[in-house]
Amino acid sequence: MLKRYLLAPGPTPVPPEVLLSMAMPMIHHRAPDFLPIIDSAKKGLQWLFQTKNDVLILTSTGTGGMVGSVNNFFNAGDKVLVLNGGKFGERWTKICQSYGLKVEEVMVDWGFCIKPEHVESALKKDPDIKGVFVQATETSTGVYHDIKGIAGVVKKFENTLFVVDAISALVAEDIRTDEWGIDIVVGGSQKGLMLPPGLAFVSVSDKAWKRNETSKIPHFYFNFKKERENLAKNQTNFTSAVTLIIGLNEAIRVLQQEGLENVFKRHARLANATREAVKALGLGIYSKESPSNSVTAIEAPAGVDGQQIYKILREKYGITGAGGQDRAKGKIFRLAHLGYADTFDVITGIAALEMVLKELGYNLKLGTGVAKAQELLMV
Repeated sequence: MLKRYLLAPGPTPVPPEVLLSMAMPMIHHRAPDFLPIIDSAKKGLQWLFQTKNDVLILTSTGTGGMVGSVNNFFNAGDKVLVLNGGKFGERWTKICQSYGLKVEEVMVDWGFCIKPEHVESALKKDPDIKGVFVQATETSTGVYHDIKGIAGVVKKFENTLFVVDAISALVAEDIRTDEWGIDIVVGGSQKGLMLPPGLAFVSVSDKAWKRNETSKIPHFYFNFKKERENLAKNQTNFTSAVTLIIGLNEAIRVLQQEGLENVFKRHARLANATREAVKALGLGIYSKESPSNSVTAIEAPAGVDGQQIYKILREKYGITGAGGQDRAKGKIFRLAHLGYADTFDVITGIAALEMVLKELGYNLKLGTGVAKAQELLMV
């Protein structure tokens, strides 16, 4: 028997109570008994996103929320700024370009974070820029960008929207949508929210809704104006993902029971223990600045293929983490501590990593990383 452990940055494990809630008999998405379920979900999302904005609920992956955040608020030919520090920063560029937007990029080496002053310099240089796009957590590198600092810069430019992909950051990081003045925040179900894939969430500010009135890019399925009109009636524009939304309510209830501040502290604690345990083993952290509380990107030892570490973890020890992507493929592997994660997920992951490294000939004393994690997690 091989017991499976999911330590990937998405999908993440789903709590038993959430699974059980989704096992209830199917109800119709237009029936009266579904209305309070949507009402509860939209209020819970406002709590999680720390906003008074409408938070739209889309039946799609998080990328659908990213697509809708482009084709509902911009026009072909608009100049936009993409802050690109990894594989998902590249995704913003590709989405924007696919709708005819003129993209300027602020590039940063993988493993480093975007500096607010670089954003300010770019916006001052070209005041016609209509939007700034960034990841909160760049999952491919394990870096958390300075969303608060960048938001403070963009807010100075009244004709510029700030759009944040927080798909991997929500729940793990304290992102204050309204307080910081973020115009559009995108989330997804299969990350910190502890649900299966299939839902995207988008918070939209009043400033962004005004821009929506002048957007002429064709869209049908991702029509945010119609989604907002339906949400006011506790409905979605098209068929609702009924089971997932029922699970969403239970997942939010679990998070609310823990308390938002405690949720953030838990993720920070698990992330710190993972990083320090890895360092105790003599391995490097790929994120050289502002490491994420969602996932840790770990440098493979010299002469060892990071993909091989990932493969052995999964096939021999039943632990699914993640490998490196694109230019980081083979150089790193990743272990998440996101969503339904606790002390012993970290300890299990580090223990298995030690065994794999030992098997691959890396010189270490078994228990070194585990001991460091235990020491930090007992506090």
